Amino acid sequence: MEDAALMDRAYQLRHQVYCLECKYLEASEYPDGRERDDCDAHSSHFVSLNLQDEIAGYVRLVRPDAIQTFPFQTHCVQLLDGVTLSPSDQSAEISRLMVSSRYRRRHGDKLAGVNVDEDHLSDHERRVSSPQILLCMYRQMYQYSLKHDIRYWYAAMERYLAKALMGMNFGFQQIGPYTDYYGPVAPFLGDLRQLEDGLSKSAPVLLEWMRSEV
Repeated sequence: MEDAALMDRAYQLRHQVYCLECKYLEASEYPDGRERDDCDAHSSHFVSLNLQDEIAGYVRLVRPDAIQTFPFQTHCVQLLDGVTLSPSDQSAEISRLMVSSRYRRRHGDKLAGVNVDEDHLSDHERRVSSPQILLCMYRQMYQYSLKHDIRYWYAAMERYLAKALMGMNFGFQQIGPYTDYYGPVAPFLGDLRQLEDGLSKSAPVLLEWMRSEV
């Protein structure tokens, strides 16, 4: 994202969600109402806009830092037995994934705009409440990754999000135990080649949409 004004609005959304709503970070540390950190300099930023050009969702892909590490490694220091990390030059970490509170209005909706437990929803609600904002941002990240030789995605996720992504045919492998990192999360790893192979069999229309830039 190269639009400076749009990026400024994204920083404001990050402040609203991370500092004021979730209280993951101290609002007093960001007196200008914009949440930023050192990772922004080596990240690519993506937003989902509504028809009024308002930001409905935000996410960034963080590339490795100068010593070839990712943000999740600061907090999720343990890995499961047998796990080998992917090559850092082919990897990026999904970070600051969030949906505006305007689109988190159903009972149980979480930060990423998906529901913890949809058992109580009617069939109609399940159909119309699919996380289109989330899919839109994953589509942008996927297309960016194809163009920049990124094959692997890391993500520190709560159980509900990992389950929701699995339900959308986005399979991530858990690579470490759960720990406290803006809430209880575990590190996951996704291989885009495996994602493509899985989608080609289970949801070819979704894969075609992911690849389409129209």
